[in-house]
Amino acid sequence: MLMDDLSQLPTESRNPATENLDRLTPLEFARAMHQADAEAVVAVERELPRIAEAIEAIATRLEHGGHLFYLGAGTSGRLGVLDASECPPTYNTPPEMVQGLIAGGDVALRRSVERAEDDEAQGRRDLEQHGLSSKDVVVGIAASGRTPYVLGAVRYGRELGALTIGLSCVPESLLAEAAELAITPATGPEVVTGSTRMKAGTATKLVLNMLSTGTMVRLGYVFGNLMVNVRPTNTKLRDRAGRIIAMVTGLAYEDAVALLERAGSVKTAIVMEKLGVSREEAEERLKVARGRMRLALEAHPAR
Repeated sequence: MLMDDLSQLPTESRNPATENLDRLTPLEFARAMHQADAEAVVAVERELPRIAEAIEAIATRLEHGGHLFYLGAGTSGRLGVLDASECPPTYNTPPEMVQGLIAGGDVALRRSVERAEDDEAQGRRDLEQHGLSSKDVVVGIAASGRTPYVLGAVRYGRELGALTIGLSCVPESLLAEAAELAITPATGPEVVTGSTRMKAGTATKLVLNMLSTGTMVRLGYVFGNLMVNVRPTNTKLRDRAGRIIAMVTGLAYEDAVALLERAGSVKTAIVMEKLGVSREEAEERLKVARGRMRLALEAHPAR
């Protein structure tokens, strides 16, 4: 779909429901915004089958040594960087497993870098510099579905044989055509015309939450709904780790915290307590189960 005429993009069209936005009371304005966000949720719901397909494909690649790269410009890039940066503290993933790249570099996280998004070759160069391979996944994020920086990255990823996913809010966009798998929550016109940090941004954040969380669940970094791979690097996370161990094992909180100190990780602590084994044996059983705690516990009933 040719997108040279930006005025024809649904995300650039004027929203008839908010044409009198400047005349609304604060409460009327809040209701209009809330309604728009509800529309974004519905748009994401229509894409759930594609999101599920992407989760399974990403998890398979990562389990076999691949990496996940998010690329975008402006709001889309910032949302990708945000999602990637949350993975290490939440799931104790190595920083290189999930990476977020933004047009214009890290400086663009805080202020606009004009014209950076228009450089298709830079999308390719950024992935080259980060060592993209055929084992990896490239998720190109662009509300309009036409950002040259993102298109360049996705086209390069496809050339190499990496899995490519296009996340946009415009059906039949250039990005949807370039990627192997397209996720397209069609959010339509924004509350403020063209401000895609709004409905499109909300939908994008929802999809990225699903992709990263679903992938980590598939990889065994979650037990039930507990983040058992959490890295207890601060007071809040140490407290959470202790409470997780206590919930799963039935230990008193103080005993759970002491066990965590001996075990070195939440998963190891739980396996030690549930199976009555040493730290070394617990770690070996988790290794055999590829880190999936449920599998480690079910394969070896508690003594």
